[in-house]
Amino acid sequence: MKFVKMEGIGNDFIVTHDSTPGAVERLIARAANLCDRRRGIGADGLVLVLPSSIADFQMRIINSDGSEAEMCGNGIRCFANYVAQQSLSDKSRLTIETLAGIMVTDRLKNEMVRVNMRPPVLDAQAIPVAVAIEGPVVGYPLIVDATQLRITAVSMGNPHAIIYTETLSDEMVSGMGPRIECHPLFPGKVNVEFVRVLSRSEVSMRVWERGCGETEACGTGACAVAVAGILNNFNDTEVMVHLPGGDLRIEWQGKPDDSVYMTGPARAVYYGTVPV
Repeated sequence: MKFVKMEGIGNDFIVTHDSTPGAVERLIARAANLCDRRRGIGADGLVLVLPSSIADFQMRIINSDGSEAEMCGNGIRCFANYVAQQSLSDKSRLTIETLAGIMVTDRLKNEMVRVNMRPPVLDAQAIPVAVAIEGPVVGYPLIVDATQLRITAVSMGNPHAIIYTETLSDEMVSGMGPRIECHPLFPGKVNVEFVRVLSRSEVSMRVWERGCGETEACGTGACAVAVAGILNNFNDTEVMVHLPGGDLRIEWQGKPDDSVYMTGPARAVYYGTVPV
């Protein structure tokens, strides 16, 4: 298999467009091995560039533990730049089929990509969150290890639990992250964002990703954080999200039907081949 190792602000992926018969199934079965950082190529996930009957292309994203994600914000920016670099399309705007719906990407200058991430999902049952609430889940109490936290839940095609804190510590992210990911409150598990508000237009965050553990960045997580910032009246409609791997600019006008827009970089790290 030919592949390109790509990264979007430190969130790294193995990207390939091999769609020959049986190839996709073999790749998915081997995704965890390929993503292993000691015995494989090493990555947060495997991104497959596939044909689509309803869009320009289809994206499938397999996490480093072998599970499949509905959507990946950093991965889809890598996807868009991969398509251009491999001369699979000369379009600067692409429609991309995902398990979270059809996304639209626009390639900008200097390897930057702007993505229409579609409107957020705020209804508790649709996220899903196992609470007797109709509508948004904002500041909901959750007890983990005898500590009471307050979560805001948002889905960007995949579920997120946002927690505001003054300290983005290793103990909080690595200690509480996996417990919240698998908490019964989230039937489909959940991505967990720990957020410190810096101003109306800036936040810092760390993320514990479902199926991956802590990563340098999470695009859908940054979008969910921007939405949560408005729901909690912490942030305005455009916010710069600082992650360990870099920065993402997120825009949301605040109405349920408004799309969330994410802008950030994606680049090729190296090219290679691997037996599958």
